[in-house]
Amino acid sequence: MLLAKKVAVIYGAGGAVGAAVARAFAHHGATVFLTGRRFATVDTVAKEIVAAGGIAEAAQVDALDEQAVESHMNALVEKAGRIDISFNGVGLPQPGIQGTPLARLAIDSFSAPIAFYTRSHFLTARAAARCMTTQKSGVILMHTPEPARLGAPLVGGMGPAWAAMEALNRNLSAEFAVHGIRSVCIRSSGLVETKTIDVVFGLHAKTIGIPREQFQAFIDGMTHRKRPTTLTEVANTAAFLASDQASGMTGTVANLTGGMIVD
Repeated sequence: MLLAKKVAVIYGAGGAVGAAVARAFAHHGATVFLTGRRFATVDTVAKEIVAAGGIAEAAQVDALDEQAVESHMNALVEKAGRIDISFNGVGLPQPGIQGTPLARLAIDSFSAPIAFYTRSHFLTARAAARCMTTQKSGVILMHTPEPARLGAPLVGGMGPAWAAMEALNRNLSAEFAVHGIRSVCIRSSGLVETKTIDVVFGLHAKTIGIPREQFQAFIDGMTHRKRPTTLTEVANTAAFLASDQASGMTGTVANLTGGMIVD
């Protein structure tokens, strides 16, 4: 198995992306520690993984709380002995964030996602890197949609927030790769299987004045494959990137946009 004997922590594991990645990690042999703001939600995912034969444990951790992140990481390392993989899949509700033209967007609505995503990813990456530096190995993973690279209307501060995450990814690699720590970002197109994208597409469609289905067809048409990225593709890619088979990849972005962005 790709991740046999690996120990992984997943932040935002109660969300669609975090849960899918957690299941993929466990399927490939990793012991997974799931965290989220709502214990009941992540505990449900952990129980599903255990029922399927995996090893999982849930904890309530607010990935914006510095002390909570550090305390949980210290407890995790004390219990498991190491941390091999850190994946942050936290998300921010999008009503009031996307769907409003920049000229009419309130400053707080613009800056909220920038503060949210940069703070959370810095805190979780820093906590992981401190432990990984001691053991001289580890992988830090994050996920961004295509507006991190592709200019798009009506995304408000989300585009800058996602772009900042990709910049942080490069900086993490620049500082920690010499210590055996890799940092890689997964970039997808809109994950239409998730409730978040359903809401986002609805917000955009309403502002433009078209049906939600027409907006999705427009987005799908921007890709070479004429279809969106799937959760399975993101989760399987995350498992590969976290494995030793991807040892040559760091400071980069795995492009799963299906040709919407061509590097």
